[in-house]
This record gives sequence, C-alpha cells and structure tokens, in this order.
Amino acid sequence: MRKSLIALACLLATVPFAQAQSTPHTFAVANGQFTLDGKPFRVISGEMHYPRIPRAYWRDRLRMAKAMGLNTITTYVFWNEHEPQPGVYDFTGNNDVAEFIREAQQEGLYVILRPGPYVCAEWEFGGYPSWLLRQKDIVLRTTDPKFMKPAASWMNRLGQELAPLQIGNGGPIILTQVENEYGSFGNDHDYMKQIHKMVVDAGFTRSQLYTADGPEQVPDGSLKDLPVGINFGGESVGDAQKAFAELKKYRPNGPFINSEYWAGWFDHWGSKHASTNTDAQLSNFKWMLDQGYSVSIYMFHGGTSFGWMNGANTDSKGSYEPDVTSYDYDSALDESGRPTPKYFAMRDTIAKATGVTPPPVPTVAPAITVPTVQMPESASLWDNLPLAISSDNVESMEEIGQSYGWILYRTHLKSNAAGELVLDQLHSYAQVYVNRKLVGTVDRRLKQDRLTIDAHPGAQLDILVENTARVNFGRMINGERAGLTNQVTLAGRQLLGWEIYPLTMTHTDKLPFAKKPCEGPCFYRGSFDVAKTADTFLDTTAFTKGQLWLNGINLGRIWNVGPQRALYAPAPFLQQGRNQAIVFDAQGKTGATLKGLDHLDLGPTK
Repeated sequence: MRKSLIALACLLATVPFAQAQSTPHTFAVANGQFTLDGKPFRVISGEMHYPRIPRAYWRDRLRMAKAMGLNTITTYVFWNEHEPQPGVYDFTGNNDVAEFIREAQQEGLYVILRPGPYVCAEWEFGGYPSWLLRQKDIVLRTTDPKFMKPAASWMNRLGQELAPLQIGNGGPIILTQVENEYGSFGNDHDYMKQIHKMVVDAGFTRSQLYTADGPEQVPDGSLKDLPVGINFGGESVGDAQKAFAELKKYRPNGPFINSEYWAGWFDHWGSKHASTNTDAQLSNFKWMLDQGYSVSIYMFHGGTSFGWMNGANTDSKGSYEPDVTSYDYDSALDESGRPTPKYFAMRDTIAKATGVTPPPVPTVAPAITVPTVQMPESASLWDNLPLAISSDNVESMEEIGQSYGWILYRTHLKSNAAGELVLDQLHSYAQVYVNRKLVGTVDRRLKQDRLTIDAHPGAQLDILVENTARVNFGRMINGERAGLTNQVTLAGRQLLGWEIYPLTMTHTDKLPFAKKPCEGPCFYRGSFDVAKTADTFLDTTAFTKGQLWLNGINLGRIWNVGPQRALYAPAPFLQQGRNQAIVFDAQGKTGATLKGLDHLDLGPTK
C-alpha cells in the first residue's frame, strides 16, 4: 500500500498547474500525509530567497529548480526589506515577493511561504526592522504589545500581497509557516497561539499552516492543531533516521516533512569557507525520499546577502560571529546560479526515487573577467561628514533613526587622558582615533571592548563604528542595538559631550571625488568598460575593511580577515560600456585596485 501511495504522490508531483492559475485547489493533511485535491502529495522542495537573487534572474533560478526535479520552492519573507520605516512599505523591484511567487507558479512550482515575522536565515537581525529597537523596553518574540502591534500591522499588509496567491485561491502557496523555529528560542505557547491568530487574521487561511523546529524542540515550538516540520542537517549517515525517530515521539501519525534539510552551511568572517559532506547528505536525502517523506532542501540556492543584509550568530557564551556577504551555502546551485556536482547528484537521487525524468538542465552563460579597476579618485570620510547630532551620552544607531552602515562618535578630552578606553557594549567593530591618528581597533567578534590610549587635554577622540550585523539567532536579539550602545569610559570615568555622525552611505556617488591621494577612512572611485554584460566577480583583497558599490548598487562587505575574497557582480548590475565602482575602505591606502575574476573566490575551505 505504501509503495502505491508513494508512486501516486510522485506522479502528482509532476502535474503542471501553471496554466490553471485561477483554479482553486485544496492542500491539506489527511490520514497522516499531505494531500492535493484529496490525493496523496509528496513535497520535494528547495529554498531560495528573492532578495538574495537579482530579480532578472528569478526565473532562471526557478527553472534550475524544476530541472533538478523539485516540485516546490520555499522562501522566507523579510520584514526589514519591506517596511524600512514604520508604516512605509516597499514591494517594488527586488522586493516584489508576489511576482517571485507568480513566476514560480508559471514555471510549474508550488511554494512554501515562511512569513515570519521572525525568519533567522543568517539575515540582518533575523529579518526584524531595526526601528523596533527605538523602544528601549521592547521585548521581541514575546506577547509584549510593543512588539505584537507592529508585527500584526506588518502581517496584515503582507496578507494583502500574498494571501490571494494561496492554493485555495488558485495560487501556488501550499504551506504557510507560523513563526519560525520558536522552540529554539522559548516555550511560550500563548505567544505561538497569538502568532497563529495573526497569520490567520492576515488572510492565510487557504493554504495549510504548519510550524517548524529542530526535532528536540518540537514540544516547545509547536501547536497541537498544526502539522510539524523538522529542521536538521545530514552531515553523518543516519541523521535523518534519528531526526524522524525523535519526531515520531511527539507526532507518530505524521505528516512527515523535513522542512529544512541543511545540505550545506554558511560562512563567518575570520573562519574558512564551508565545505560539507555531500556523500552523507545524499545518503540521508535518499533515505527520506525512499520513505515517501517530504523534504525541503536548505539551501537549494543561497545567493547573496547584498549590501548590509548579512546576519550574525551568537551563543550562550557571548560569542559573536558575523556572516560574510556570500550566502553560497555550499548549495546545489552556487552563489552565481551555476549547478555544482551536488546539484547533479541530487537530481539523480530525485529521479531515481520518483521515476520521473526532470527537464534538461538550462545552460548558463559563462562569466567574464573585467579589466583591473584602477581607483584614481578619492574622497576622505573626514572631509565629508554629515551634520552631527549633539548628545551628552553616546547613542545607538536606533536612537538616532539609523539602521545600517557606519556611525562616528566624536568628543574632545577635557583632561589628561592616559588609560583604558572602554567601549561598553560595542556593536560591533570600532576604529579609535586620537587627533585623527588611528590608535587601535576594537572587535566584538574577538570579544574585545577596550584598548589603552594616551592623549592630552583638548585632544579629539573619534570612534568610527561599523554595524557588522545584528545577530539573527538566539535570545540576544533583544539587545542588538548597533553602534556604541551603553557608555564610553576612559580611566574609569564616563566620557560625555558627543557629536554623533550617522554614516548611512546611501549616496556615495554624490561625494566630491578628486584625483588626489587619500589615506585612512576613504572612498575610492574607478571605472571600467565591458563590451557586453555577463556575470563577473571583483577581487577585493587589495582593501582592508569596508564596502563595495557597482553602478550605485551595494554589492556587500570587504574584510581582509576572510574567508570571502571576491564579491559577486551579476550581469544585471553591469552596463554595456562604462561601469563605475566605489570602495569605502576604513583603512584605505592610495593605489589599491579591484581585480576582475571569472569565478567565485570564497576562500580556503575547512
């Protein structure tokens, strides 16, 4: 009986539905399994995130998913991308998540929607907008009304965009997640019930709701009326059997879905590039498919956390591990959308398990190597500061209405100043200057918060701070204000009387660049020509720490601690003919260049 049900589910998984977009269908749970229009259905999904992929490439990536044998695509929705300020919404361009979902349907794929409001995802602040933290006493991921009210407003607005795209309305969304791995954070079931109601009130009633947790956290994060997905990796043979055995302690009757199958991993600054155990991953993947279980590969295609959007991890011991810009994830489809050996191995595994031959794998245009980019023009940060905000005490980015980028704190010392300078609760990286001379760096990643300085009365003290990323996982999220978030002391005395300069770096192309040397925190500009556009990669190893813009688009972070050594520059971000690159380097030196590559360089693997 099981074999016949599996065969039927495999057959149904291949039925195209794009041509019937307006026809309502039902997706539900019956007799311990998922059903589509009352018949058994097995989900074979892969996760990818619309803001991590240039919009012009969405359809290409979806076709790659279809060609690997997937029948579904999973995506988070990122609150901070869509509501950058309270009540100000953006669903345009790369934020047009509804169009991403429509294109999935047009390519014959169903969709699993993960609307949060918390998403984790190695994304800045787990997808929360930073403005939530303007209220100092807010408690995130709880029933605190200061959190729940804006979260409900956001979910209602998202429902206007996406509720019409549920399967019961003729759209492709078959499953909608309630919260996200809450059992790893807490066990307040009243909170989970309120989030469930929030999702329902937003109109997500025409798809199957579910929760997802690690196998051991299911009792804490689940709701008794909703099916449960479990999230785990497959680095050792037998991991899947152990995970589902744990699930069956709590949900013996199913349905059985691995809602995040970690077939890769992410990278932290200062570590090595992840290289995971493909053989073990394939063994666990095959076992799940052979059981007839549903699975969603995390990530099928990781893409890129462009701009400031990388997240950071932490643990109970206070470690801080900011993620690199690349979200390659050692995925089946690499950061630039090119199939890897893992892609073809998973494709073969799916085909053998389902008996269905997938569509041919699309060809991908080769990448190009652009000419070395000389950077002859510069603009000093010191000479281009915005208007300052005066404050007796240091204030966080959130307190002054800033979300991302850098921030400069300046004061003048009133007495002899020799001693230990303590940056209490620095988030996350600082360069300290006395009379514009760099005297040291302080790095939260290395558990640093102080250095010794020697200065005279009247000396100018500058503390240049980067928000390297707010953490996206764990209980520390409630303290994730950026910048100098408590106080600064020198030789045991609190320093007061500050000028604070928000450095959002949103209009770098408007700076007064000139052909002159520049040392220290500087912007550098150069140009290069291409006869035709194609994917390329820009080697940043000549620079120390900063950011790179291409034709005004923020590609991501530069940091010589590695592992990432080049940034992905997709063809849609290039222009035929002249292209402009701008680099901010907090420890800049005249003469550094960007080198062109035709391949990823994510550093040495571990």
